Amino acid sequence: MGLFSTGAPAASGSRMLPLAERMRPRILAEYAGQDHLLAEGKPLRLVIERDEPGSMILWGPPGTGKTPLAKIIAATTQASFIEFSAVTSGIKEIKQVMADAERAASMGSRTILFVDEIHRFNRAQQDAFLPYVERGSLRLIGATTENPSFEVNAALLSRCRVYVLQALTEDQIVNLLNEALTSERGLADLHLEAGPDALQTIAGFASGDARYALNALESAAQLAQGRRTGKITKELAAEALQQRVLLYDKGGEQHYDLISALHKSVRNSDADAALYWLRRMLAAGEDANYVARRLIRMAVEDIGLAAPEALNLCLSAQQAMHLLGSPEGELALAQATIYLALAPKSNAVYRAWGAVAVDVESTAAEPVPLHLRNAPTRLMKELDYGKSYQYAHDLPGKVAAMECLPPGLAERRYYEPTDQGREKQLTQRNDEVRRLRQQGP
Repeated sequence: MGLFSTGAPAASGSRMLPLAERMRPRILAEYAGQDHLLAEGKPLRLVIERDEPGSMILWGPPGTGKTPLAKIIAATTQASFIEFSAVTSGIKEIKQVMADAERAASMGSRTILFVDEIHRFNRAQQDAFLPYVERGSLRLIGATTENPSFEVNAALLSRCRVYVLQALTEDQIVNLLNEALTSERGLADLHLEAGPDALQTIAGFASGDARYALNALESAAQLAQGRRTGKITKELAAEALQQRVLLYDKGGEQHYDLISALHKSVRNSDADAALYWLRRMLAAGEDANYVARRLIRMAVEDIGLAAPEALNLCLSAQQAMHLLGSPEGELALAQATIYLALAPKSNAVYRAWGAVAVDVESTAAEPVPLHLRNAPTRLMKELDYGKSYQYAHDLPGKVAAMECLPPGLAERRYYEPTDQGREKQLTQRNDEVRRLRQQGP
């Protein structure tokens, strides 16, 4: 699952390039990792060796080698390589490149168009690629950190194969950093030493991002040079890192994965896990108001009437966050999260509401029974509006035997309280109401 590897010495003048750029692999033999795709007999390795690369999407976290892999594919398959950035390119540039690729194809040349951050292209821009990909005028390689199921047009996605690149493990990053220290393309000329704990510190903070790890190593090397220590220590590495990398995109898959983890931890009554995921989201820059709204949803969806005070607590936490801001207001969210996790659970209201929705949408819209209708006029009374209505307050137990659902849904039961928390009392009351209705007045 690695990314970069050492190779021949860098060309003159390349020392000005960042270390991560200098350590990029240039041929498949230098590419370290992604064995599930590139080992002997694996799918991507086979299409490269057969010189049959189709259009594809490379999907993976930052620093997993999507761009160098695309360049290696182009070089290995002897195709022209055009690199596009979704951030800076528009429809005009796309159409020009498409036209050039089509002319090259008519003369027997192949073009690989690499689009970095393809998820940033809008639908119209993505649609511009489609006819050329369909005709085979070019091979499209898109790179994205976002789930292509959500970010790439369905028509375009159906014509591309998706290859999932995996983040590096800490051990693989440590190996990469060791290579960078001794490689002629890397930092060999500095003759630096680095303790295992220093490299492990960088690897642990990189969150699987090789580029970040190499940038941190380069910063640490500069600090070591400036202080004439000749060695990168754990303390020096920590100083170079400054802060942990959190892989998170508030509009992307990580956003949904983390909120899912928080919600499911609360549902499973795991307060410790819920607190961890809450902190992860807030530390990564998630909107605290969004988190507060999701906590409110958990209160009504997973706790409901088993602990109805949970809803008020979450609303109060949202208000506290609004008034105090970060970081003080985050404690209110943490308080609400712990309470939700430890509160008794019930989805009875959630299920009842869903069952009602099914009947409302799938059954006839029957008229309101006459005995439940209002009768403010004499004509309405003559038409039996309100006839046989029983006033519950005048009856023993405050329950009448009359049916309040339309005839087609008579005796239907939607809300079935659980035996959790306060719903246990509601279960007893529900049973009592049914008994009183059966007894009649």
